[in-house]
Parts: sequence; structure tokens; C-alpha cells
Amino acid sequence: MRVIIQALNKFTDVLKLIGAIALTAMMMLTVVDVIGRYFKSPIFGSVELVGFLATIVVAAALPYTYKMDGHVGVEILVRLLSEKTQAWIDILTRSLTLVLFALITWQMFLYGEDIYKTGEVSMNLEFPIYYIVYLLAFGLLIFTVTILETIFHDIKKLRELHTK
Repeated sequence: MRVIIQALNKFTDVLKLIGAIALTAMMMLTVVDVIGRYFKSPIFGSVELVGFLATIVVAAALPYTYKMDGHVGVEILVRLLSEKTQAWIDILTRSLTLVLFALITWQMFLYGEDIYKTGEVSMNLEFPIYYIVYLLAFGLLIFTVTILETIFHDIKKLRELHTK
């Protein structure tokens, strides 16, 4: 199990780096494009590239954000409950999240396969879209496994609470 967690942490770190690079590239591209538009020389395909980079940022940031508990949550009522009840609520909500994102990940891989078979490309740059879809699907896969890891951690925490 420890090997799987270490590999998951490595994938998360690599995705985090890819996301940071994509975000930086997106910002730089936007600045250069805006300056170019001022001088009547915009970058051809910049809108497509920014869209692709934004997709990469989201796919790469999801696992790390979830692992660091950086998502938005409403816990006003849950904090008033006992630790055991909070643990059960965490397990339930994370299990539902796991099912949802497992389905989304599976469908994203199928969608990438369909786009690959049809040879669909972007409108202006004629870039094969399946690369972006597969990258998103891989990020979602790592995210799904991260959710599963968190559920195992919550179950361990719940067992410790029961032994007290």
C-alpha cells in the first residue's frame, strides 16, 4: 500500500508541476496576445491555446488541491457533530464523490478514444484534441485514486476513534 501512495504522490507532484507550467504559459500567452492585438498582430490560435492550457491546469490541479484539502466546503453544521459522526459523513460524501469521478474518468477515456478514432482536430490550429482529452482523463484518474486514498485514511481514522 505504501508503494501505491508514494507513486500517487509522485504523479500528483508531476501534475502539479505541469499545471504550474500550463498556468504560466497561459498567462504569458495572454499578455503577448493582448500586446500583439494593440499593435494589430494578435497570435493566431491564442484562444484555442488558452482553452487547452486551462483544461490542463484544471486536470493537473485537481489531485493536489484535493490532497491539500484546498477545495471549498461548508462545514458549519458538521463541526457541531461528534468526531465519529464527522468521520462517517466524510466517508459517505467521499464515497459518493469517488463514484461520480470514477464514472467521469471512465467516460473521459471513452470520449478520448472516440475523438482519436474520428481524427477530430481544433478549428484553427488543427491540433488533435484527443491529446488534451487523454491528459484530462489521466488527471481525473489520479484524482479518483486520491479520493480512494482519502477514504482509506478516513476509515483508519474512524477505527482509531472506535478504539478510544
